[in-house]
Amino acid sequence: MTDLPEKGETDKELEQKMDVAQHVVYLVRAIRAKSNLKVRQPLKKLIVVVDNKMKDALSKMKDVILEEVNIKELEILEDNSTLVHKSAKANFKTIGPKYGNKVKSVAERIKNFSTADISLVEKGNAVNVDIDGESLAITLEDVEIQSEQITGWIVESENGTTVAVDTQLSKELISEGLAREFVNRIQNMRKDAGFQVTDKINIAFSGKSEFVIAINSFKNYISVETLAEKIENKNEFNGGFSQDWKIGGEDIKIKIEKVSI
Repeated sequence: MTDLPEKGETDKELEQKMDVAQHVVYLVRAIRAKSNLKVRQPLKKLIVVVDNKMKDALSKMKDVILEEVNIKELEILEDNSTLVHKSAKANFKTIGPKYGNKVKSVAERIKNFSTADISLVEKGNAVNVDIDGESLAITLEDVEIQSEQITGWIVESENGTTVAVDTQLSKELISEGLAREFVNRIQNMRKDAGFQVTDKINIAFSGKSEFVIAINSFKNYISVETLAEKIENKNEFNGGFSQDWKIGGEDIKIKIEKVSI
């Protein structure tokens, strides 16, 4: 029985860093859920778009974020122009009453807005256009902005933060994902078999050629994670503790046995 500790000073910088990291992780997990990409499937790249004042906090949390979302690379940007292709078209409901017989010319000018023009109106600024010698101020209400995401990327935005995830999977990433799933199944089997945390094991497994190649490619990683001294591809299983699993849509059989000291 002791007194509760006195409240210390609040580390505002640490709180800010954690808030940014948690928000990015939340958005990435939402993307994974929508795309049916399991957390154990590694992905190549994550891009995060934040205000300049948040860049430093995000940079300091880079390693934590990448480990949490299982992505290889993080790039931080201040605008999303490289993530989304944007185009503009006229909002005739507003430009009709405002510009009368100049509507067609104004609409054509809006259609040809550059990325910089679109960025200006999105931020609440006006774009001045010259129509028949008259300068007209085009604002956000005069424009409909259309967005098209880059092929292979999924973008999510919330509360001023935008994240984009490269969802394209190379053979190497798919193989690593299978190896991580394999490790997960073996860890579950160790518990079911009643092995101690420090027990060394031998592993035998059966599967199709692509699965075998994936496991062989990541033998060192699997050995470290599961304390395996041997990892062998076999068709016959004698003794040990074995279970049937489905990994990557394929039926896999795995056997583990404790290494005698």
